[in-house]
Amino acid sequence: MLSAAARLIDRFRRAHRGNVGIVFALTLVPTISSIGYAIDYSRAAQIRTKLQTAIDAASVGSVAQKSPGFIAAGSMSSDGVIPAGATDAVGIFNGNMVGQTGYTLNSVTATVTKASNQVTSTVQFSAQVPTTFLSIIGRNVMTVTGTSTSVATMPLYIDFYLLLDNSPSMGVAATPADITLLQSKTGGCAFACHDTTNANSNYVIAKKWNVTTRIDVLRTATQQLMDTATATATYPSQFRMAIYDFGASSATIGLRNLFLLSSSLSSARTAAGNIDLMAVAGQNDSFTADKDTPFTSVFPAINNAISLPGTGTSSSPLKYLFFVSDGVADEANAGCLKPLQGSNRCQSPINPALCTAIKNRGIKIAVLYTTYLPPTDNWYSTWIAPFNTGPYGPSPNSEIAQNMQSCASPGFYFEVSPTQGISEAMNALFQKAVANARIAS
Repeated sequence: MLSAAARLIDRFRRAHRGNVGIVFALTLVPTISSIGYAIDYSRAAQIRTKLQTAIDAASVGSVAQKSPGFIAAGSMSSDGVIPAGATDAVGIFNGNMVGQTGYTLNSVTATVTKASNQVTSTVQFSAQVPTTFLSIIGRNVMTVTGTSTSVATMPLYIDFYLLLDNSPSMGVAATPADITLLQSKTGGCAFACHDTTNANSNYVIAKKWNVTTRIDVLRTATQQLMDTATATATYPSQFRMAIYDFGASSATIGLRNLFLLSSSLSSARTAAGNIDLMAVAGQNDSFTADKDTPFTSVFPAINNAISLPGTGTSSSPLKYLFFVSDGVADEANAGCLKPLQGSNRCQSPINPALCTAIKNRGIKIAVLYTTYLPPTDNWYSTWIAPFNTGPYGPSPNSEIAQNMQSCASPGFYFEVSPTQGISEAMNALFQKAVANARIAS
């Protein structure tokens, strides 16, 4: 009996099949932990994704153009933090997480700052997600964090100075239909000369018969430009306007300020309604002897009127000169680019050096060339035709067009014929100036 019992004990001692259960029991704990970690981690990752999406929306939204932070940045005269932007960012985050559960928010912080012409928003969060399986091994929560940064470039502040040629040549009828009508009423002349010595001047005739002239189109285009600027502005006072011409009459010829530089675009629009053709006291009048386009004196004067350009902030705006003209000087100028007529009368394409002096100061010049319309007379054939070609449209071989383009800053030149839109061209130049300012920043 003892021998049989001993044998049974020895067989149990020497058996190995029971070790499988022990090994399985020992490995079950890390296996369950791994599976539990994967499940809990996946859940935490899903919640983190929701939190990150909300924080991305917060950083982007807090620097949007209509956001409190972006608007506040526009009124800041120096760099610094923008408390309104930070408050807005946290509000956007909280709004996006309404109704979301399964986490405990430790913190959400936002910093919105202005530096130069950029607004930067940085938003951070930290949250705890409770575990299910990992709590078995004592890990009750998983911490998730995230950061999002967004940067927006602020629109720049720009001062626009409009230099509008209102000399007698801008009295030409604006379209072929207007030309035909005016010629039929004047006996062949297509220019509505504003001769104050003649009670029935072509100017009076044009008004009587509702003939539209270039100066009329320019007046309307300038008013519409103010509407465009108003609609485009992001900030109050972002754009300021000043309006100049060559004088009310030959008796007072020279740079005339129709509207002082101001951010009141509605007032500028009203002032633009006073744009009109220069009055002259008959042919060969006693004031200028028909020399009514004095580029040589007007450009230095407008140069003096424009203060130094800045960096595009509210206290230091960029500067643009908008120049609208048919590009032909008619003045007393011994340094004429072309042969003088008589002792000192100079009729020539504009001298680009006049514009270079302005551009060298960092002022951009946008040029709208209203293509010179050749009259059918011997004077034009003798003195103007040699440096002009083509009756309408772009004239690449015309020295007038070439010099006007040289006058413009790169990319800021338009040429329009009598049948094309001065208003559309002015608006295009404006939008290009605004876009160029954003790119340059």
